[in-house]
Amino acid sequence: MIKVLIIDDEQKARNILVHYITNFIPEITETRQADSVDAALEILKEYKPGIVFLDVEMPHKNGFDFLIALHEPKFDVIFTTAYNQYAIQAIRFSALDYLLKPVDPDELKAAVSRHAEKKESALEKKQLFDNLVQNIDKKDIRDFRIAVPSNEGVYFFTIDEILRLEADRSYTHIHLVGKRPFIASKTLKHFEEMLEEFQFIRTHKSHLVNPRHITRVSNDNEFVILTDGSKVDVSRRKKEDVLQQLKLR
Repeated sequence: MIKVLIIDDEQKARNILVHYITNFIPEITETRQADSVDAALEILKEYKPGIVFLDVEMPHKNGFDFLIALHEPKFDVIFTTAYNQYAIQAIRFSALDYLLKPVDPDELKAAVSRHAEKKESALEKKQLFDNLVQNIDKKDIRDFRIAVPSNEGVYFFTIDEILRLEADRSYTHIHLVGKRPFIASKTLKHFEEMLEEFQFIRTHKSHLVNPRHITRVSNDNEFVILTDGSKVDVSRRKKEDVLQQLKLR
């Protein structure tokens, strides 16, 4: 039984979401709408949703202004946005969810299912929202902080702090500069897609490496050596790709 609030200045966009919710997502039992951030904040004084569907781009105050106004969020936010790579990357790096407009009903159902599986505390939600707001203020995506929730709390780090990532079935061990590794409950594929534009190198089916921390390749090309002295395997089928990406061919 989930209550939701839809925040979007476009009536048509709100109607589409309501239509999909009514016809495809029976676990959502109550839906309210707001056409602005101020209207939404007024509704939240007495309405307690489990999910807020939040449009990113609105006049006067946008979705990020809404986050700034929150103090102790008790709900999940699922952003709805037209294609905006900068905003989407900021949202993904902050471990938050989004739907591209026009919203697809299957993706909407999947997002609601992910909400049901989330276990972040109010404090962790606030940390993720604050990280997103900070990321949006940065001029270069490389300066974004990545947020990764774990059983030990939320880890925050920049792209350049990543040494390597190592697959462990459906989990990933993340190795950072000068810090002990930790385990994230996401697949290596998830992080590979997130970091795609930063030319991280898949040296092996189990290893994704930050090229900025590769100091050299072994004489037999069977592993790369990183700035912390660690060695990472290069599989036979990845060898040529690795050498080309490092411009050694």
